[in-house]
Amino acid sequence: MRSAGSAAIATAIQSALPSPLFAVSDSQEESKRPKPADRRFRSAAVEAFIDETRTRIGDSELAVMFANCFPNTLDTTVEPGQFEGKPDTPVITGDIPAMWLRDSSAQVWPYLPLARKDEPLRALLEGVIRRQARCILIDPYANAFMADLNAPSLEWSRKDKTDLKQGVGERKWELDSLCYPIRLSHGYWKQTGDTRPFDAGWQQAMALTVETMIVQQRKHGLGPYRFQRESFVSTETLPADGYGNPVKPVGLIASGFRPSDDACIFPFLVPSNLFSVTSLRQLAEMANAVLHDSALANQAQGLAFEVEAALRQHAIAQTQDGTIWAYEVDGFGSQLLMDDANVPSLLGLPYIASSPDAALYERTRKFAWSEENPWFFRGTAGEGIGGPHEGKDMIWPMSQTIYALTSNSDAEIRQALSMIKVSSAGSGFIHESYFKDDPKKFTRSWFAWANTLFGELIATLAVTKPALLG
Repeated sequence: MRSAGSAAIATAIQSALPSPLFAVSDSQEESKRPKPADRRFRSAAVEAFIDETRTRIGDSELAVMFANCFPNTLDTTVEPGQFEGKPDTPVITGDIPAMWLRDSSAQVWPYLPLARKDEPLRALLEGVIRRQARCILIDPYANAFMADLNAPSLEWSRKDKTDLKQGVGERKWELDSLCYPIRLSHGYWKQTGDTRPFDAGWQQAMALTVETMIVQQRKHGLGPYRFQRESFVSTETLPADGYGNPVKPVGLIASGFRPSDDACIFPFLVPSNLFSVTSLRQLAEMANAVLHDSALANQAQGLAFEVEAALRQHAIAQTQDGTIWAYEVDGFGSQLLMDDANVPSLLGLPYIASSPDAALYERTRKFAWSEENPWFFRGTAGEGIGGPHEGKDMIWPMSQTIYALTSNSDAEIRQALSMIKVSSAGSGFIHESYFKDDPKKFTRSWFAWANTLFGELIATLAVTKPALLG
């Protein structure tokens, strides 16, 4: 299972995509999708894939949830258009009208294998890549951008003490926000063979990405990024005059905030640094093969090597059960042992192809999915990882999905599927978080990343372990 998602979906589409393509209508009695006329985008390949995959799902509740969730990003969050005569696709996160670089990449990821035989879908994905490059060029330190780049920032961001530029929704520096667009671009290129999105603008955005990461190694000072917000919630702002807690420059890349949008305690966020190693190597491959830019390729490769070496030296913690990855470190010797539900997480490292040591990961995984992790919760309605973003006793179903996606154990996957069904509370969708003893106490009824990720899990299991789907 561990990195098998896209490969499994790619295998499945051979039978899922008839020629010529056609879409079988979904059952409106079961479906909680918008009516076809109200959907933001309709893909023949996706519709055929949903119908074919449902034939492999024996559990009727899982089948309905899959049919609701897998297309949720396309149904409700994309805004296909054009900019300067080329595809341009903002992707909002769901109930917040802004585009996160991380979320938008993850939301469309499961559709990549289907784009090869669906030109409108391919063009939509090209538009996401182009829009992300435009956003990075506006501000590489921003995590979220407005769908309309002429619109004002998100209301809660407008008084932040930071260099807030036009088009930015929120300006929280998160290392993974620059990694995810590389992951999407590399996956798109590998799945489609298409190089149209990778023009001079994309090349400039990638050069700025690497430059920003190097600056945030903080070898030559703190860099230009500062952020402070007036809030009663401590995780909404950065200490030390907006630069975050001090770090010792050891080769790692500092991040202001986590993938949860919560402030880091120690700025060297280990899962994001591991993710950056993978992303930089993917970028180096594309710089050589697509851009023919050996200077960018060498710069990305060199940075990846340096970060990887620093992780080995500074990011491994000793516990009574052996060594594990720390969650955050500062280079001075301080280490934070925990995990958060949002990806990149320690639990999710294999899912993002960023787990270079299998034995070290297994020990880390055992720690993360246990009460040794201060943000792991177990109750009458399930168990899983949460985080400071929603607080104590709030389990994120996303962690249960990642638990299954990174498992080879039938028992673990069955347990995860059972808990995810409970977490839905009969809604047919995946929520952001829920109270460990009552799934009806949940946050965010419209969270497209979690929906699409669950759809990816079911699509993967339908190929690799269909017996687990009932």
